[in-house]
Amino acid sequence: MKAQILATTAAAALLGACSTIPAGDIETMADADVAVAVPEGTGYFAADSNLPFLAPDFTKIAEDDYLPAYEQAMAIHTAEVAAIKANPAAPTFENTIVALETSGKMLGRINTVFFALTGSNTTDRLDEINTEISPKLTAHYDAITLDPALFARVKAVYDNRAAMAMTPEDAKLLETTYDGMVHAGALLTDAQREQVKSINSQLSTLTTEFSQLARSAMSDQPVFFDSRDDLAGLSENDITSAAEFAAEKGQPGKYAIALQNTTQQPLLPAMENRAAREKLFKASYNRADGNTGVDTRMLIAKIARLRAEKAALFGEADWASYAMWDRMAEKPKTALDFMGQMVPALAATQRREAALLTEAIKADGGDYDVKPWDWYRYANRIKAEQYDLDEDAVMEYFVLDKVLEDGVFYMAEKLYGLTFQKRTDLPVYHPDVSTYTVFDRDGSELGVFYFDPFQRPSKRGGAWMSNFVDQSHLYGTKPVIYNVLNIPKAPAGETQLVSFDWVNTTFHEFGHALHGFFADQRYASLSGTATARDFVEYPSQVHEMWATWPSILSNYAKHYETGETIPDEMIAKIEAAAKFNQGYDFGEVVEAALLDMKWSALSPAEAAAIDTPEKVDAFERSSLEDLGLEVDLVPPRYRSTYFSHIFSSPEGYSAGYYSYLWTEMLDRDSRKWFIENGGLTRANGDHYRATVLSRGGTMDYFKMFENFAGRAPDVTPMLEARGLIAGDEAADSEVSDGKLPAN
Repeated sequence: MKAQILATTAAAALLGACSTIPAGDIETMADADVAVAVPEGTGYFAADSNLPFLAPDFTKIAEDDYLPAYEQAMAIHTAEVAAIKANPAAPTFENTIVALETSGKMLGRINTVFFALTGSNTTDRLDEINTEISPKLTAHYDAITLDPALFARVKAVYDNRAAMAMTPEDAKLLETTYDGMVHAGALLTDAQREQVKSINSQLSTLTTEFSQLARSAMSDQPVFFDSRDDLAGLSENDITSAAEFAAEKGQPGKYAIALQNTTQQPLLPAMENRAAREKLFKASYNRADGNTGVDTRMLIAKIARLRAEKAALFGEADWASYAMWDRMAEKPKTALDFMGQMVPALAATQRREAALLTEAIKADGGDYDVKPWDWYRYANRIKAEQYDLDEDAVMEYFVLDKVLEDGVFYMAEKLYGLTFQKRTDLPVYHPDVSTYTVFDRDGSELGVFYFDPFQRPSKRGGAWMSNFVDQSHLYGTKPVIYNVLNIPKAPAGETQLVSFDWVNTTFHEFGHALHGFFADQRYASLSGTATARDFVEYPSQVHEMWATWPSILSNYAKHYETGETIPDEMIAKIEAAAKFNQGYDFGEVVEAALLDMKWSALSPAEAAAIDTPEKVDAFERSSLEDLGLEVDLVPPRYRSTYFSHIFSSPEGYSAGYYSYLWTEMLDRDSRKWFIENGGLTRANGDHYRATVLSRGGTMDYFKMFENFAGRAPDVTPMLEARGLIAGDEAADSEVSDGKLPAN
């Protein structure tokens, strides 16, 4: 997913342009007679990079550059906005809205680099700077978005919009700018605006601290084992890596496994020692809850209280109602009703699958019922027996370089006509990062792609996409985009194999990249992936379908030793097995999404009552029990204490984790369209590019989908794909009419 580089106010991205403007091309401050002196910046960030595509030159950036550069950039941005306010001419679209759009260029250049590094290759010093600068950035953007004089000019243009000649994108920029300032608090009283500023500052500090602690609880606290016997069942490479990691952590002779960001851990299914499985699972489940010295619970309580208080200032019942102002779903009830449709079938599936797993345990000689640390071991065993699928054998066909270049890039060539050329001249922020020039279907340069695949302690968990440079016709810039993954790195000299899950994730994240590369907007703030939270995952998810498309698969899925193409029957087994274990695979995501909405639905009084770590635990527990799902057997994908999606930035995915489910509905319905219209063809790719991937945040999302598919979205293909209803049961399903819950 595209990382938000500014964890401040909702309007920050509007006012702090991330791209840069070639000198002399555009009048950024409108009329020349405005008597406001704008300071000149100095240092690396004061001007555009000299590298191709304005890519950042990491060789010229030192950690000590950031704080002085930030101070300069904020002063320059403040002066630029002051010039807009001081303009004696009547407010116009150009001298107010476009002037705002093009302000803050130096600040945007710093943010794109700094927040990329704090996510993917941070240091203690960068974390210190982040702690210091985040509340200052929040205050800076609040001073702009909550400025009454500035809002008066924006409102004057907005109120006159019916009499103005604008392009549809101009109109969308005006609407987004106005609505963003209103959402930030422009229509509040002076006293209320001051309260908002205070809350925003506190949220910035608290969420930055949460992010750093959650990462520390994952990357700085590996799970140690005393004996090779504890790791029985793991590959020799995994055991060697665990021994080397323990030595790096100062405990030679032991074995260490690094936690990954989700509750479940990828090595659990292979571990034969049940006590070791339980130890690893509980270390993951209990991280950041005080058991090992890191405790985020009071941060969560404070964040929830402040969010509820902020929502109340805007007259909203809760944070979810406030946060969903610009979403495709629009209202909490829409999202909750959408998820609620799935719960009965999902709960039944969980109970049925748990019984199957317990039977498998008994057949294996076990005298216990299935627990979360057993689930995937026995689920994989049943999957292997029922579908004759060996996950380790599957992995031998997926070599990372081939997955990227012969799979993902090949897909982009066949579907969209793109070609790629690896380059070695661009500086990177870590030796594991590789870069490629992307060429469009006509042979012109489309942009630059950075690929950062491997897990390391300096990187937060998960996978994501973002831009170093946004596409913009106004600026004349082309996109510079990076994908970040967390694939465990093979030992030196070993072939880098990846699981099929990481194959899917690689296709997924490059789907985000394509959304950015195909951007075709005048304004950077509407460009590419600058869309609603519950729409942005849709284009990425749809590209996962090509990972198993026969002509794509046969081009990249080659055995790492023999070169043999993956057998068709193995792929058929992968696809058939995909519907198995949905009680856990789907359940953990639904539970996390519903848990997010529970935290986001608190009133100020309810949030204030959660004032101890124990009450945080109790609220999470009661919220999960209310879902009606088997949460003791299937815990949420993230517990609150390490749920970085919703607590590591002032807004982020809060009241929005449902987006992964909502966009999966759009994705599965789109896959149906592709299949019905001939599958992997340039005509289909060009149509999807024209109707979705190139549209950015410039139009209504339901209309965008209808332009692509010719109809409204239907939830039925998603439920079929998840195995929650069979295809021939759709006619009798409660959702068989394909209608989404009404807004």
